[in-house]
Formats: sequence, C-alpha cells, structure tokens
Amino acid sequence: MRRVLMFVVVIMLLAAAGLAVAANPDAPKSTPELKQIISAGKKTLVFFLNPQGGPCRAQNEIVQKLQKDRKSNFNVAYVSTMNPADQKAFYDYGVRSLPQLVLVDGKGKIAHFFPPGIQSYETLTIALDGTK
Repeated sequence: MRRVLMFVVVIMLLAAAGLAVAANPDAPKSTPELKQIISAGKKTLVFFLNPQGGPCRAQNEIVQKLQKDRKSNFNVAYVSTMNPADQKAFYDYGVRSLPQLVLVDGKGKIAHFFPPGIQSYETLTIALDGTK
C-alpha cells in the first residue's frame, strides 16, 4: 500500500512539473531571424512552410491579409524548408507537417501551437486577440 501511495505521489509531482513547463515555455530562437523577430517585444507568428507547396502558399495569403488588415501589430517569422539554416528550428519546435503556425507572445513565450494545416483568418484573429 505504501509503495502504491508513493508511486501515485511521484506521478502527480511529475505531471504537475510537466504542466508547469508545458504551460508557457520559452519560444526557441534557433535561427538569426527568430532571435531578432521574437526579441522585438511584439507578438510573433512563426510560420513553418515549404514555399513551393500549395497549402503553404494558401496559408501565406491568409497571413499576409491578416498582417495588412491589422496594420502589422504582430510580426511574422518565416521558417522555410528551402533554407538549410532553418532546419534546427523545425526540430526545436517539433514541426513534422506543413504548414505549421506557432504564436509567440510579446514576452517570448509560446502562446498557441496551432494544429498542422491551413488556419483560417478567423482562427488566427481569435488567437492574436487572446494573446498579450
């Protein structure tokens, strides 16, 4: 009984520690562009893409329209499959499917990790409005 109780306590502590870390981790700054843009103090949309892919081009049109409509009140950092220097960022963020968007708040913390695929204008607007 004592072992079971100890096991449960250890599991609960590990789970709590994992939630604390996963709740709002620092955004990796794996490339010079990410270091510069995320450090600017504004919200940043990190956009992982293959510039030749149709879904990525469609997502880019949505992101560009949103940035124009919101008068650039957030930054966009492009991380491309075509740039060998960007490879580390794909691993650091755990990106395996494209397009992939990650919203970083003004303090450099990951605020929202969008599911892979095209995100709508409305979805991005809601996420940006809900992030400081």
